[in-house]
Amino acid sequence: MPPTAPDDPATPAARTRSWQGWGWEESAATDEQTDRLAAALAGRFGIAAPTAEVPVRLEDLDLRPPRVAPPASLAHLCSTDRRDRAAHTCGRSYRDVVRLMRGDLPHPPDVVAHPVDEADVVALLDWCGSAGIAVIPYGGGSSVVGGVEADIGDDRPGVVSLDLTLLDRVVEIDRVSRAARIQAGALGPVLESQLRPHGLTLRHYPQSFEFSTLGGWLATRAGGHFATVYTHIDDLCESLRVVTPSGTAESRRLPGSGAGPSPDRLFLGSEGALGVITEAWMRLQDRPRWKASAGVEFPGFDSGASAVRSLAQSGLFPVNCRLLDAGEAMLSATLSPGAGALLVLGFESADHPVDAAMDRALELCRDHGGTLPSPPTSTDSGAPGTAADGAGRDGAAGEWRNSFLRAPYTRDALVRLGVVCETFETACTWDRFTSLHSSVSAAVEDAVGRICGAGWVTCRFTHAYPDGVAPYFSVLAPGIRGSELSQWAEIKAAASEAVLAAGGTITHHHAVGRDHRPWYDRQRPDVFASALLAAKTAVDPAGIMNPGVLVD
Repeated sequence: MPPTAPDDPATPAARTRSWQGWGWEESAATDEQTDRLAAALAGRFGIAAPTAEVPVRLEDLDLRPPRVAPPASLAHLCSTDRRDRAAHTCGRSYRDVVRLMRGDLPHPPDVVAHPVDEADVVALLDWCGSAGIAVIPYGGGSSVVGGVEADIGDDRPGVVSLDLTLLDRVVEIDRVSRAARIQAGALGPVLESQLRPHGLTLRHYPQSFEFSTLGGWLATRAGGHFATVYTHIDDLCESLRVVTPSGTAESRRLPGSGAGPSPDRLFLGSEGALGVITEAWMRLQDRPRWKASAGVEFPGFDSGASAVRSLAQSGLFPVNCRLLDAGEAMLSATLSPGAGALLVLGFESADHPVDAAMDRALELCRDHGGTLPSPPTSTDSGAPGTAADGAGRDGAAGEWRNSFLRAPYTRDALVRLGVVCETFETACTWDRFTSLHSSVSAAVEDAVGRICGAGWVTCRFTHAYPDGVAPYFSVLAPGIRGSELSQWAEIKAAASEAVLAAGGTITHHHAVGRDHRPWYDRQRPDVFASALLAAKTAVDPAGIMNPGVLVD
């Protein structure tokens, strides 16, 4: 099942956020776990077990000195601390973690600002605008596309990373309309902890849930890990409040409107290039009471894909409908010998039991050759003695969930072992899926073989729609120490070219950032590019907001 908000969002004092890897330092893979990974890689690729590289220490970092200093009136909001600057230098993609591990940080922000309210945001933008200093809005720092990196060239006197995480309150709840006004810096667990006493949830759980913010989700049009219906944060947004260098914009709260182009659509997905999202009214859901989950095996990925299409078009709307190919399933969940794909299926409701929906979904799966190795699990959190978040923890569904949440920590261990390990995702209509899956897989497998000599390319579905699907590819290959980033850049370019050629999007939910710019520029219509540039010129005339993202 999708990641669940913890009951207590408070961060234990013993835990420290890693400045050079994913998540908590205390949750990183141990040396023993890393050694086991090395042995497994040796067996898989027929190579000598790689030795783990020792990450650079914080005190040994050679960071460029700050080039600008805030005025005295803003100094209390600003930091030039070594750890703060290093941690805010980039996001947490594979490329980022390789560079952070080696201390290769040529573009640290000069100042990290921590505003505590919207007035501070206005004051900081006024300072930066008057001085020509670039501003990069920063939420939880989980970007995997170069969206928060201070690599903006040399035509600016400096860069400020604007960390919004102190703006983290649920300010107001409208229980009648089932909505809430929430500050944009609220991390996922912090947000959910404030909604829980009201019996409400935002119901948006990306893999980065613990380390990403509402504002970051909105600015990148993030996809949560419910596979159908309300999958994108766009669907949950009722209105936005945005501070731009030219003034503050706030849209009217409405369930829907036909009054011209939507103001919110201008800022959703703007990735900090137009302004700073400071708060939003968000549509909420009642917390679910009934849950059910199952793992369904298929003889092949194609038959599993046909089943997912039937489910997406059935009107059943499962919350989880994730198809894993054989390689992906072996990495993250139990798959019987001879099975070709695994479907992780789940339903939930706050209003009614979901067993009937699960039964019908399993009937559809059987129509496409699906088999059920073990019975589905179900829970009712309203019944005495049952756990509210118990569903989906058993069997293949539970194993997938645990592996899913641990994956970024495992990725960091693989980085230390010199392994090229990264993902890319797309979306396409159902009529194009078979050819896209075939051509993209072939192109990437060819690139991995040429560049790395060996490797593994797997695929899973993250989201399913009545008219299409979002395939998510993973690459695992032995790298050449010191050349891993150039190896990945070549593989990524081959993958991106193949995706566009097959009619897919360059990104379904990872955003554009700096990494996807060359392909995003080709995907979007030229007329729209001109309109977007005109909008940026209007709201950000000095061009200080996240330069290089979306538009030049």
